Amino acid sequence: MNGVVKVSSHKSDGKQYSRKVGRMGNSLGVSLPKDLAEKLNVAQGDEIEFVENDHGEIVLKKVRQVQLPENVRPEVLEAFFDVYEEDEGILEDLKDR
Repeated sequence: MNGVVKVSSHKSDGKQYSRKVGRMGNSLGVSLPKDLAEKLNVAQGDEIEFVENDHGEIVLKKVRQVQLPENVRPEVLEAFFDVYEEDEGILEDLKDR
């Protein structure tokens, strides 16, 4: 699949995935099923892009793979970003003090 998956609102012959939208900090998020993540060749920390094509379909595409230093665990970095998103206003106020 070359790291690109089309997600369409209409029924097709391809495999369909269903997920509930959940809260992730101040944003909304959707988990990727394991086999879809494998097709996209993505892992925790990777970035994906959502592109709407001319047919109104959304295409998921891997943007780049993040290489973390050996001493940084992905779950710690993810927790940091969650806290940062939730408290960004507080942190902005503190930087000027």
